[in-house]
Amino acid sequence: MAWGSPKSFPRAILHIDGDAFFASCEVAKDPSLRGKPVVTGKERGIASSMSYEVKRRGATRGMSLAEIKKICPDVVILPSDYETYSLFSNRMYAIVRRYTPVVEEYSIDECFADLTGLRRTLRMSYPAAAEAIRRDLERELGMTFSMGLSATKVLAKIGSKWKKPDGLTLIPLSDAAQFLRNTPCINVWGIGPNTAAYLEKLGVRTAYEFAARDESWVKKNLHKPGYELWKELNGEVMNEVSAAGRETYQSISKTKTFTPPSSDAAFVFSQLSKNIENACIKARRWNLASPQIFFFLKTQDFKYHSCEIKLSRATAVPQDMLTVVKEHFPGVFRPRALYRATGIGLLKLEDAGTMQLDLFGESLKSEGLRKVFESVDDICARFGKHTVFLASSFGAFERAAHLGVRGDVPKRATHLFLGENARQRLNIPSLGEV
Repeated sequence: MAWGSPKSFPRAILHIDGDAFFASCEVAKDPSLRGKPVVTGKERGIASSMSYEVKRRGATRGMSLAEIKKICPDVVILPSDYETYSLFSNRMYAIVRRYTPVVEEYSIDECFADLTGLRRTLRMSYPAAAEAIRRDLERELGMTFSMGLSATKVLAKIGSKWKKPDGLTLIPLSDAAQFLRNTPCINVWGIGPNTAAYLEKLGVRTAYEFAARDESWVKKNLHKPGYELWKELNGEVMNEVSAAGRETYQSISKTKTFTPPSSDAAFVFSQLSKNIENACIKARRWNLASPQIFFFLKTQDFKYHSCEIKLSRATAVPQDMLTVVKEHFPGVFRPRALYRATGIGLLKLEDAGTMQLDLFGESLKSEGLRKVFESVDDICARFGKHTVFLASSFGAFERAAHLGVRGDVPKRATHLFLGENARQRLNIPSLGEV
């Protein structure tokens, strides 16, 4: 039976996963780093991504940089550059869309692509199309990707983890059992530690043992998500590849870690104010408003102090939120504590819609401010984010979020043309027609 035949692949779903994506972006920008141990995350003191040269020495993501230096003294440690990573990500999606319009942007470094029914259009089998995509991505982006091709998303995800880095694993339905036998339940996309522990109590340790259970057993012991996972492991699509993208948000959160930690109430509040501004920018972009918020302060010993507040009306105006946050801040802030992060959450988001009038005219005032911030959004779109910001956020902008030995910034932010801002300087070589 041909591996590209309909019986092998009744559906052809490809999962594409960037190998050590952030570190690989840095190497693609600076080829002199190729073959060297590279870690990103210098600004936070912990590894956010690392090249395979570092992983082979026993380092893991989330490990402190001090620990990594002990096992890898020659490591190259760089600050994270998420603007650049996002551009590489967008170009990855564009390359995949040359082969199929049905591409789901699952995260910054991975996506799903549905190749079903495109063999004649592409003039190649499904495995050949997957290999062509892998070659194009490596040639044009200067980094490797691991891929899995199968009949469902869950099986394709198992495939992309099978041979890393730089692997393409085909899982036709006729061969799925041999892969599932060697896959622990905890390694199945959608099965977390609690569900895996529960399944083990029921005598199910591998994906094969789970897939082999009969339907009545699954319905009796698991809820709908578990049942859908079982179906996908057995080759039935329950979760289609969606090319629509995100349509809205139910909540928006923004958090920021800063170093060194601080017990200065004014500075901590300024960090919180900046988070509120960022959250409101995103809410306005999606024409959303929040009637309820929560904020938290995180101490150096990772304790959280928080407060949830119901607003008098739904809003995406930062002053509306800051007014009430300022009232509650003294009750949350501990004067002698050292704080390392602040965060804000906008809850129960709804369409901004039409304004509800009130007796004292506060809604009219808020509506006026909303229009002011729409103008601010236009200015920032032209000249860079936070070209205009609130005075209450000044402390956060005046002092870099990470000072000291970890306080350097990406090179693109220090090599600017006259009139150019750091968000515009993305020094990446031409990557072909994308």
